[in-house]
Amino acid sequence: MAEVTAKTVKELRDRTGAGMMDCKKALAETNGDMEAAVDWLRTKGLAAAAKKAGRQAAEGLVGVVVKGTKGAAVEVNSETDFVAKNDQFQSFVKTVTELALDTGDSIEALAAATYPGEGTVAEKLTSNIATIGEQQALRRARTIAVDQGAVVSYTHNAVVPGLGKIGVLVALESAAPADKLEALGKQLAMHIAAANPLALTAEGLDADTIERERAIAAEKAAESGKPANIVEKMVEGAIAKYRKENALVSQLFVMDGKTPVADVVAAAGKEAGAPIVLKDYVRFQLGEGIEKKESDFAAEVAAAAGA
Repeated sequence: MAEVTAKTVKELRDRTGAGMMDCKKALAETNGDMEAAVDWLRTKGLAAAAKKAGRQAAEGLVGVVVKGTKGAAVEVNSETDFVAKNDQFQSFVKTVTELALDTGDSIEALAAATYPGEGTVAEKLTSNIATIGEQQALRRARTIAVDQGAVVSYTHNAVVPGLGKIGVLVALESAAPADKLEALGKQLAMHIAAANPLALTAEGLDADTIERERAIAAEKAAESGKPANIVEKMVEGAIAKYRKENALVSQLFVMDGKTPVADVVAAAGKEAGAPIVLKDYVRFQLGEGIEKKESDFAAEVAAAAGA
């Protein structure tokens, strides 16, 4: 048997675009024969899957799941919305979301996790790409938990329970009755889905984002032609408003449009007979932050035809 070296694995990977471990396995299965290894990958659908890797995946599904006092959210992308309706894809997203309860926030750890009866999650994903016929990708994962209380989930635009376009988790630390926490958590999750807070508290807002907002506010205020001390107050006022509108606890509750979320939580705790702490939240919106390519269908057809 020919020796399988890092150099031959890399060469096969460069030729096919398949994963490193798949290339190593292909060479081992074919006694180091490069051409036979290429064919082995093709027969397994792995080389074909690799050719799709350059396509953009900005559709797909967000999955959320809760087990006991812990919840997980995962985003898995695909090229088209059509795949989100595919039973095989839905089953995959549901399964990896459940696996994320144990692997945590690391996509690398999730990809390396054992997929029931299918090797690793990464291997199952590669198989899905080959059989479904378009690029798919694990994008992100997040878990939250409480020591006592409840983690509540909500899925907006759900295609099936727990899978949709927006997935939300809310962590409530409290000794209050479970039904009270579930009801409050569901309302807060719906608020989060609609209001899209950027952080739990004002202190948690991204510093770079605050500075960018400050620069914009300063430029606007300077155009007013008012004295420097007034301009400074205008800038600080704009930043205070930004912090209030983008931190979850200070946002006005969408259910009534006037009560800060922190006050809603405090009132719920008083009614339940036990303090409730809004400990954390997760909000995943499908494709957020991905710059989608504009498609010129006529140009694509012309290019395919060699025009």
